[in-house]
Amino acid sequence: MIHLRSISLPTVRQLPDAFPYNVPVIQSLDELVFRSPVTFLVGENGSGKSTLLEAIACAANLPTIGGEAVAQDPTLAEMRKLSKRLQWQWNKRTHRGFFMRSEDFFGFAKRVAQMATELRDELERVDEEYAGRSPLAKQYARMAFAGQLHDIKDAYGEGLDAQSHGESYLKLFQARFVPGGLYLMDEPEAPLSPTRQLTFLATLNLLVKQEAQFIIATHSPILLAYPGATILSFESGKIQQAAYEELEHVTITREFLNNPAAFLRHLVEG
Repeated sequence: MIHLRSISLPTVRQLPDAFPYNVPVIQSLDELVFRSPVTFLVGENGSGKSTLLEAIACAANLPTIGGEAVAQDPTLAEMRKLSKRLQWQWNKRTHRGFFMRSEDFFGFAKRVAQMATELRDELERVDEEYAGRSPLAKQYARMAFAGQLHDIKDAYGEGLDAQSHGESYLKLFQARFVPGGLYLMDEPEAPLSPTRQLTFLATLNLLVKQEAQFIIATHSPILLAYPGATILSFESGKIQQAAYEELEHVTITREFLNNPAAFLRHLVEG
């Protein structure tokens, strides 16, 4: 399912000479059409892929993971302005899904752990307060706290912070993915090993079959290999569709794996 069909920037409007309007890919943006359920944004750091992804998040007003809501997040203030200058074409607006930057995960895991700790403290307080009273009264007093704690454990296991970064990251994805959603993700591969990246792709594929759309900024050759995905390159100040085999991320990784000694020799000698 393609929820977001296209983005365009009206040429009749004069753009301010300041960030993010002076980012080359924004200045050169005409119309960007999303033709497949999975679109990857690829380019060097500073190429503008995260800028565009954040503008999409502001326009979609999706829930966030770990950070503030896009409508209040001060770091997205300029992106909210940019999103209002862009024109959006939707096949189906949805508020199912989420927007996530890789760095937001750690704040989210910390918050979930804190919530679980507070609920356990409340259960201990109830046990002390209701000592000597009827089991039924104690059960009713514990019910709300125990129910919330059960929901957290059911969704995230014993705690996102108690698992490895890769395991907890995947657990979060699997807990928060729902069919028919729009998912905007900035470098989700950051805490994932190659094997975990393949597991992530398997989860993504399952959601695609259930009418989800993904727009992902990434550097990962593993993620970029997902069959049928559209790859948009943010090189040379323009957004252009690219073939997997032509990507610098792919060719450099392949050449390095085929002959790491050659790369490392130049590094050491240099």
